[in-house]
Amino acid sequence: MSELHEHAAGGRRPGGPAEPGLRIGVLSASDIDDVHAATLAVLERTGVLVEADEALAIFADGGCEIDRERHLVRLPPEVVEAAIASCAGDPRGDGAGEAGRAAAYANFDEGVFYVDPWTGRRREPGKQDVAHCARLVDALPNIDDYGAAVRPRDVPTATAAIHGCEAALLETSKGVDCEATSAWEVRICAELGACVAGGMDELRRQKSVTFGICPVSPLQLPRDATEVIIECARLGLSDTILSMAMAGATAPIGLAGTLVVHNAEVLSGLVLAQLVEPGVPIVYGSSTTAMDLRSGAAAVGTPELALIGIAVAQLAHRYRLPSVIAGM
Repeated sequence: MSELHEHAAGGRRPGGPAEPGLRIGVLSASDIDDVHAATLAVLERTGVLVEADEALAIFADGGCEIDRERHLVRLPPEVVEAAIASCAGDPRGDGAGEAGRAAAYANFDEGVFYVDPWTGRRREPGKQDVAHCARLVDALPNIDDYGAAVRPRDVPTATAAIHGCEAALLETSKGVDCEATSAWEVRICAELGACVAGGMDELRRQKSVTFGICPVSPLQLPRDATEVIIECARLGLSDTILSMAMAGATAPIGLAGTLVVHNAEVLSGLVLAQLVEPGVPIVYGSSTTAMDLRSGAAAVGTPELALIGIAVAQLAHRYRLPSVIAGM
């Protein structure tokens, strides 16, 4: 039966009211269920390597099986399912309780070099370059938020994220993504954001400063990632957990296997956040793609990346979480 006939049979006329937003998918509902089931099996049987003792203790208190000598955490399915349910958004919307929320766009982040627009010379970026990038994003109506375009290299490494956050906040009225790598940096950047937003409660509501972490593929949560997850949860701030699995390198060569590894990494971070503070908002992130077999680099702008991105958005929709898809 055609889609038109299905709508007619269901009592809807062509051109009548429909769900908001474009829908596109590469996975069927049963495919998504299979990826979810395989993810639960991986988390329960294989587990995730967790570097920091504090995170291990939180997982242990939350009912996970811990091998402290190997720093290995195995997550029971019921713990994972409960964590997903605790931060899921309104089932009528796309996540975070915002029904029908439209797509938003941000620049890509963490460039390691900067092409000086005045001299054309490639060099390491500085704090003033962060300010220039943020000012440019602020002027572009098609960009909704500022991602940390470059990390300043003319300041101490331990405080680079703080300097970058400050420079961006002074140059844009849009949301600022902060690339903090420690609990201390999260606290300081949150204080900067609260000064702009008008307090911590307003910062939580406006999300004028946001945070994100990347697990290490395959199936590892390093110390910097868990510090940021834990501190964001304690402060009640949204955190993006973004896997960068690479098919053919740090993940299986096939789409299904790569999605399972990706999903396991994101959900392990989500569980940690919910064990610290149930209900704290989480954004489901992806910069997962395939490996370029000629160079060993991540292949972006490719059909494989597009397929993975669409599939990831479908998984996030299943969990009723907002999603961030990078690298298109």
